[in-house]
Formats: sequence, C-alpha cells, structure tokens
Amino acid sequence: MRILHVDSARTWRGGQNQVLLTATAMAARGHEVGLVCQKGGILERRARETALRVWPASFHGDLSPLAVRAVARARRELLPQILHLHDPHALSAGLLATRLGADGNVVATRRVDFPLRGLLSRGKYRRARLVIAASRAIAGVLEASGLHSDRIRVVHEGVPDRPPQPGGRETLAELGIPPECQVVGNVAAMTDHKDHATLLEAAAQVVEALPETRFLLLGEGELRPHLEEKARALGLGQHCVFGGFRGDLDRLIPSFTLFCLSSHMEGLGTSLLDAMALGRPVVATRAGGIPEAVEDGVTGLLVPPRDPGSLAEALVRLLSDGPRRDAMGAAGRRRFEEHFTVERMVDRTLAAYEELL
Repeated sequence: MRILHVDSARTWRGGQNQVLLTATAMAARGHEVGLVCQKGGILERRARETALRVWPASFHGDLSPLAVRAVARARRELLPQILHLHDPHALSAGLLATRLGADGNVVATRRVDFPLRGLLSRGKYRRARLVIAASRAIAGVLEASGLHSDRIRVVHEGVPDRPPQPGGRETLAELGIPPECQVVGNVAAMTDHKDHATLLEAAAQVVEALPETRFLLLGEGELRPHLEEKARALGLGQHCVFGGFRGDLDRLIPSFTLFCLSSHMEGLGTSLLDAMALGRPVVATRAGGIPEAVEDGVTGLLVPPRDPGSLAEALVRLLSDGPRRDAMGAAGRRRFEEHFTVERMVDRTLAAYEELL
C-alpha cells in the first residue's frame, strides 16, 4: 500500500513515538510510506534518520494554510491509498486537503480519553472514514461523543521489544540516588492529567514508612516548577529527584524497583508498556485505558485515581515484597509479548486499512 501519515506536534511525546514506530514498521514490510510533520520539530529530525519520505509543514492550530498545502503536495507526489491523521490539527489539515474527506480514504487516530468538545471537534472525527482508538476506553469516549461504533477500531499501542541496557545503577548514582535505595520511577509529561501531584502526596507517605525509598520523575512540562515546589513543601528533599527529559530510558527503567503512573486521565500509557517490556512491576491508577494494559494483581496493582492514600499503600505493599515484584515483572513481560508489541499494533492497523480499502 501507499500510506501517508500526518502529525502536527513539535515536541516529542508518546504519540510521536507511536507515529514513527508505525510508519517505519510499515515501510520495513514493503509499503510505500510518507510522513508530513511539523517543520523543525523532533519528529521531522528523527524521521529524516530513517528511509521515510518526509514533507515538513508549518502547523499553527486548526486553520493552517501552509500545513494544508504541504499535505496536498504530499498527496499529489505519493498518491496514497490511505491518509492517516494522528492528532486533531493533523486531522484538520488532512480534511481540508481532501475536500473534507470526499476524495481520500481518511483514517484518524485518537490516543487520549478526553471527550470531543464542541461541534468542530466532533465534526472532524465524523468526517474520517475510520477512527482508530488506542484503547477500548477511548472508543467508549468517542461513542459517547456521537461517533458510531461501526466507524471505530480499537488498536492498542505497542512498543519495541529490546533488551535492558546496562549501567542503570551508575546513572542513578549520577542523579544522586544511592545504590542501597529502592527506586519508584515515573516517566510522563508534567501536565495536569498525569497528576504528579497525587504521586508526590503518596511519596510523602511512603518515605515515612520506608525512608530508603527514592522517587525519580522523568519528563518535562509546564507544571514542573509547580511540582518541584510541591515536593519541597511536602519535605521530600532528597527523596524525590526530577530528572527531566531523558534519552536513556532503556538504561534507567530496568533499574527501577517498580514503575508508577498516577494519571487521572490516560488513553493507554505507553510508558507503562515500556516498563512491562523491560520486566518492571507497575503501580498505577484505574484511569482510562490503564486497566487494559495492567492486569491488577498479576502484572501490578491498580488504585483509584486522585487517591494518595491508596496509591501509597499499594507502593509500600510492593516495595516490601520482593518475590511478588519479581513475579509481577515477569508476568508483565509476558503480557507485553502477547498484546503490546509494535508488530501486533502494525498488524491490526494494516488490517483496518485493508478493511477500508
């Protein structure tokens, strides 16, 4: 097939990683694949290191004439059978470039479990011939927003299968975490729906019970200064380290004692999948699609969102039980292999394309 992917983000988060993984895996299978992405963004830079055809575009909100022009040009040059639009701004540009979807097989992806707000947002997704939801929870939100179920396909996200990289403990030491400490790791953009505030409140309770525990928060975002101030106010001090955006997660995640995600809204959570792929047990909330990834009591423990007490209790329970952690980490690895590989994600995405064609 000839497939054109479009993504508008300038920064690098889980969604952009999914776009690049999907596009490069499809190209590796012999499909002719192109990508329209934000000019000067991280996705463009990384895509140019691959064999993909890349068209840079200037996305500025929903009405971006230059982005529409770039998508139209890419369509003329690639003649794609499938136009796959990966975020709301990409969807707007793609629809405008195809006369509101009238002359193209338009597929949209939805990776967040936020409701579709307003007539414009709902109308855009209704114009797509198929909408791929990254979890059943997202599919439910789309249906509640007015999309008919026969237009929605659930395709769980996937992450690469790769071995843990050595040197994690040395890197932790460079971040100021002593080797004797247990480490609760978190990898997430510092935005409201990831709810790091609840994690910090739980951390304050955990270190009272287990003083040798350290919390390592990796990621950037507009809330970081506020969260650092909150950690100081809670007296966490050396117990909480803000490590920023890191490119060595395959080294750091295996060194975590366990992985924690405290979101109050979550489409699926690819950082959870990374933790499972690398054999780490998980403590997370029951928000959005998380229960579709984490099997409660088997691969980790799930607690209600925005409940610091329950989160702290679950963390202490697993931090105090090494054999159970090991069993959950191994079970998470098996669950990843069965359900959340890149190969499975691409298989199911291509099946949706073929169904549409």
